[in-house]
Amino acid sequence: MTTIQLTQKERLLLEDQKKHEEMCIIKYDNYANEAQDPQLKQLFLSLKQQEQNHYDTINQILGGQVPNMQNQQQGQQQNQQGMQNQQKGQQQTQNSGSNLTNVSDDILCNDLLMTEKYVSSTYDTTIFEFTDTNVREVLNHIQKEEQQHGEQIFNYMQANGMYQPQ
Repeated sequence: MTTIQLTQKERLLLEDQKKHEEMCIIKYDNYANEAQDPQLKQLFLSLKQQEQNHYDTINQILGGQVPNMQNQQQGQQQNQQGMQNQQKGQQQTQNSGSNLTNVSDDILCNDLLMTEKYVSSTYDTTIFEFTDTNVREVLNHIQKEEQQHGEQIFNYMQANGMYQPQ
């Protein structure tokens, strides 16, 4: 791990991102308890854990430590495997013909999809404002995972008749 000295602006931007990650953790935890579909509950719990990893990473940076990207990339590989498993489960759901939409689950998914879009967009400014290239790479990695979270939610919604792009 490399140590860094943060500027005041970098620290403020990271504090904002930390709050966003904290809100994601809370939402995923609460929504996992509210979700009707067991597959959706599992998706929310998985994404909650990834948001916790983001939160921990931001805390490391705030502490002056640049996390090792190898650990980050292992997490991304696990995330991609989770996406593939989820897509298989969605295909099975589609093939079984049980495309019943639960209104409550629909609302939870829409809220989390909007949340992921917002959180991903806030990383743009933070990434561009950082002077340290290694930190920019870590933050870019987190942003990419946020986009993957949105994709997983979208895929679930599409597979369950909750979101039909036109």
